[in-house]
Amino acid sequence: MEKQKYKVATKLAFSRFVSTKETVGDARVWSCCGENYTEIICMQRHASRHHSTEINHLKHKIILHGKRIGLQSETCGEASLIPLTHLSHDDVFPWLPEAIEEDVGNIDEPGRILLFYKYCHVSNTEHVRNWQLELGRRLNITGKIRIATEGLNGTVGGSIAATNIYMEAVMKHPFFLGLTRDDFKTSTGQSLHFSCGLKVGIFAEIVPIGISSTCVSHEEAGPHLSVEEFHEAVSDIMTDEKKQKTAVLLDCRNFYESRIGQFKGALAPDIRKFSYFPEYVDKNLDYFKDKSVYMYCTGGIRCERGSAYLKSKGVCKDVFQLHGGIHKYLQKYPDGYFRGKLFVFDDRYAIEFNEDVISDCSYCGTPCDQYQPCSSQHCHQLVLSCSACRLKDLTACCATCQKNENDETPMEECRCTSSRERIPLENQPNIETGVSDHAVQ
Repeated sequence: MEKQKYKVATKLAFSRFVSTKETVGDARVWSCCGENYTEIICMQRHASRHHSTEINHLKHKIILHGKRIGLQSETCGEASLIPLTHLSHDDVFPWLPEAIEEDVGNIDEPGRILLFYKYCHVSNTEHVRNWQLELGRRLNITGKIRIATEGLNGTVGGSIAATNIYMEAVMKHPFFLGLTRDDFKTSTGQSLHFSCGLKVGIFAEIVPIGISSTCVSHEEAGPHLSVEEFHEAVSDIMTDEKKQKTAVLLDCRNFYESRIGQFKGALAPDIRKFSYFPEYVDKNLDYFKDKSVYMYCTGGIRCERGSAYLKSKGVCKDVFQLHGGIHKYLQKYPDGYFRGKLFVFDDRYAIEFNEDVISDCSYCGTPCDQYQPCSSQHCHQLVLSCSACRLKDLTACCATCQKNENDETPMEECRCTSSRERIPLENQPNIETGVSDHAVQ
């Protein structure tokens, strides 16, 4: 048994050392001793030849830690260092990673943020919630995760080493075996970008469209187009006048997302929540009749159910969706047809791929795309207010909030939003331009 523990600790120390050398970025690159390695086997060879002292030191730390908490190897084929007192269910045990606190970094160090989802049957949502909570605790992972019987949807942040371990753990879980590294959209960030900590909840849907998956399933979604195929389709729409009259580039996101960044010529519905999308489609069926619709959203998940719902109406010629969403598109085409910033659901609010600013300050009209929360205690709206206006204390979403900043009565929706038309009716495309008068240019 001692020999087995020693062997396992050696493998684990080597693996942990290599994972700490992976850099932040879209491509997998390991940096060590002034050299960059694009293949993990090359990094492993370098570690073996030049870093045996550090790896041995780490191995002894792992062995000492294992003696304190118990080192198990029977369940996974490899060792799992697990504080047994933290396990809430025995069945969670096999899918927790081999990690100790010293190896996953601090919450304030540079790292990355992951965006991912997986539609699949989850027979035990409680198990998945407990597993995700324990996984986050061990790895200093923060973020927001939705679990439902139809799958998993999350955005989380942590160190490079921690997020590597997290991805491997999720991909190895039997519920989510179809996930690959390519399904995780990554960007530079850290745990501190989620001030809420780690929130893991069980819901009826992994993305709230408000319709049961038994009525409209993701399995009935429109075909996925690769980033390259979608780029070509957008190019055709932009340059072909006939296509402009027969195709629609449809943004599935909310108005505050499309306000700071969108595809040129897209129809961006002026709706506040994705749960309004079915009602929006129903109200605008004539607009989509006999059209080829190309849908997109942040990471792809909203298009799965959204395209299925639009298809179910039987009015469109075709319904396609962008695989991997805007996130994947911008990694390939940062200077492509998407202009402005990409809105994200963490404390960064947006990430930049090009220098275009397409939105304006709500107060003075100066170009501005830096969202900040409304300064009112009761409001949850986001505000575009330039630095000059902020110096004048113009920091609320509307005059009412500015006047009643100290009112602590919480509101889900501010009066300035509730006064908007809830579901807009789109005009037919302009004969000259091929896009709707309501389309965001």
